[in-house]
Amino acid sequence: MDKILVLDFGGQTTQLIARRLRELGVYSEIAPGTASLTPELLEGAKGLVLSGSPYSSYEPGSPAPDRTAYASGLPALGICYGFQRMTHDLGGSVAAPSVREFGRRPIELVSESALFAGVPSGFVSWMSHGDSIEALAPGFTLVGKTEAHPAAAENRSLGLYGIQFHPEVSHCEYGMTILANFAIEICGAAREWNVEAYQRSAIDEVRRLSGDRNVVLLISGGVDSTVVAGLLLRALDPSQVHLLYVDTGLMRKDESREVASSLQALGARNLHIVDASEGFLSALRGVSDPEAKRRIIGDLFMEVQQRELAHILPGGYLLAQGTLYTDMIESGRGVGSNAQVIKSHHNVRSPLVEAKRKAGELVEPLARLYKDEVRELGRSLGIPEAVIRRHPFPGPGLAVRILGEVTRERCDLLREADALFIGELKERGLYDKIWQAFCVLLPVKSVGVTGDLREYGWVLALRAITSKDGMTADVFPFEARDLLEISAKITNSVRGIGRVVYDVSSKPPSTIEWE
Repeated sequence: MDKILVLDFGGQTTQLIARRLRELGVYSEIAPGTASLTPELLEGAKGLVLSGSPYSSYEPGSPAPDRTAYASGLPALGICYGFQRMTHDLGGSVAAPSVREFGRRPIELVSESALFAGVPSGFVSWMSHGDSIEALAPGFTLVGKTEAHPAAAENRSLGLYGIQFHPEVSHCEYGMTILANFAIEICGAAREWNVEAYQRSAIDEVRRLSGDRNVVLLISGGVDSTVVAGLLLRALDPSQVHLLYVDTGLMRKDESREVASSLQALGARNLHIVDASEGFLSALRGVSDPEAKRRIIGDLFMEVQQRELAHILPGGYLLAQGTLYTDMIESGRGVGSNAQVIKSHHNVRSPLVEAKRKAGELVEPLARLYKDEVRELGRSLGIPEAVIRRHPFPGPGLAVRILGEVTRERCDLLREADALFIGELKERGLYDKIWQAFCVLLPVKSVGVTGDLREYGWVLALRAITSKDGMTADVFPFEARDLLEISAKITNSVRGIGRVVYDVSSKPPSTIEWE
């Protein structure tokens, strides 16, 4: 199968580049950015992509590609750091200017290029870089620029192309056109990839790993773990599949009841529901640090799971999880050794999970997929649309939506406010237009007036974003009337909430969750 090889230098959207290529129907693989470009690695390759990175190309020890990447005869596209790396390696210069670029930036095209066929000058790109190109490498021609910096260049004779922006993110205009121009038109790669092919390979891999052993899935009832449940039940004898749901006390309103109902409808034979809320809330008492909360929840979750399954399956088992690639790369588990930790995910960096992974006893069939791919896979498996469309929910639950100490009272307060917010979105026909919406309880009280009395109430932040994959996100543009009415309903209905604010931050520079 033809492929585009993506060289990963630790960029947070590296897997997204590969995902977008697959979305075009072009098979893609990811390799460490510093890997030797051996014939085996290049087998079937029609082109190379050099990813972004948190490093600076001019820093000693920054990751660099095999020098044959520039003389392999394969077209190469450098994205952000990849463009800077290409420029630095081939005799140009890169610097950290006073004007950095993040988010939307229009690009003026100043010369024709096959890379930008069908793309109008002035299109809006998506930037995320501190360093910029100071001088192009010899033999390169400027193709596009922003007000401040070079944004695109090419060396047509060598088949080398560089862009400073990220065409792979959903908020970049004409991003898919640019990637298609590179992969299909410039590289000549065939469109041979689809979700059915991935499903077949995932089922084969699950069967290979599992054999006749029992597999335990830690299930939350959300999209990811439910799709894994569907995949396991499709791949294995249902008697091998055990679904363990742990109520941590950090779940949304009526979560446990709804999870049990949906899993039974899916045909699960072995469903184990454990109420461990008291243990989790006790362990979190007095803890405010976000990473400490994630570690505590992750370790305790695995301890509860091990304790329960020692009784259920004393003969041993494989552990399955609904881990996505966004979880992996934000936890510093990207391809290669250059990924940075944005935030720890309890299902990735927990020592107990790491031990299972090292022992080869971990089954993570979604760990190379993004949320939109998971939903597509779920539909192909026959998962109900009501589950497929459900907004993402973090593994640590409400603990990372309560800033500061987590208590039962604060969980109950947030549960009520969040259920009201989501209910209002559904009633107003907005829920399916939003990729993720939720409430955050802030560790702040502000003064208010109830009747004739002065009263201090908690501050609640509403968060609603649009996205395709969770790697980038923009703020959902509510009508003012909707926000005003939702805010009034929350403060009138949820005793203890005195003020409501709306988070208008995009990703980047913010993350979707607050912790």
